[in-house]
Amino acid sequence: MPHVSLSYKWQRKLLIFGFLLVPVTLVTVFGVYPTLQLLRLSFTAWNGYLPDMPWVGFANYRNVLTNPEIFTIFGHNAVYFVWGLFQNVVGLFFAVLLNSRIRGRNVYRMLLFLPFIMNGTAVAFMFNYLYHSQVGSLNALLSLFASEPVKISWLGRPELVNHSLAFVGFWKNVGFNMVIYLAALQSIPSDIVEAAKMDGANRLQLLRSITLPSIVKVIELNLFLTVIGALEAFELPFLLTKGGPLGSSETFVTKTVDTAFEFANFGLASSMSVVLILIVAVVLLAQRLVIRRWDS
Repeated sequence: MPHVSLSYKWQRKLLIFGFLLVPVTLVTVFGVYPTLQLLRLSFTAWNGYLPDMPWVGFANYRNVLTNPEIFTIFGHNAVYFVWGLFQNVVGLFFAVLLNSRIRGRNVYRMLLFLPFIMNGTAVAFMFNYLYHSQVGSLNALLSLFASEPVKISWLGRPELVNHSLAFVGFWKNVGFNMVIYLAALQSIPSDIVEAAKMDGANRLQLLRSITLPSIVKVIELNLFLTVIGALEAFELPFLLTKGGPLGSSETFVTKTVDTAFEFANFGLASSMSVVLILIVAVVLLAQRLVIRRWDS
């Protein structure tokens, strides 16, 4: 049998092809194909059960874009976004604090990061007890400082429910932001910091002129995750309130899921998902432009 000798160029191509074959296949099967199917379903009136998929063109998108109720729900998502920004500020604060030489800093890091590794469902049910209007520990704590027992319905009042839910996400994820920022802070060359200190820079000047510009890419990453988390908030309102009271805690994703599985309108739900993807892309593009201008 003759020996086949391949050139270095072909060996390199075959090696690259071999390494990329499996991941590209997985991305295509579980990423590209479902996305194309979602786009196709968004132009139909499929109910999720029958094989017939009546083609309705852009009717679903007109329904989404002209329905004020759907876009009012983004006001609920905005609450998660505001708490997410606060979460980034607090995470950065703890990262800067615990990056200094204080006693027991590893213990504090562990305690702050511990909620992030807890099961989300367990956290939801824990806060369901905490927020209970009759036997909740939060009301019991507030009652110690009040002249009469406090009976606030944290998950039953429209003006409080979204803030209560967003605080759960803040409590669970602030440790994750802290760890990301802490890793970024530890990557800053120490000689630059020491040179700035020798020039007389105080802590605020170090933060403004060295720390923040050095970790701007990490800030952008955390803001990216914040935007995604705020626009795709689902787990907490689904587990704790089911969108109540009177739809005041519905998010865009919970509305999409209800449209598909409760009202059997998978075509409209698919178009809502596509609209959400486009909104996320636009918001992230705007964020990228702002971060780039600040970085420059």
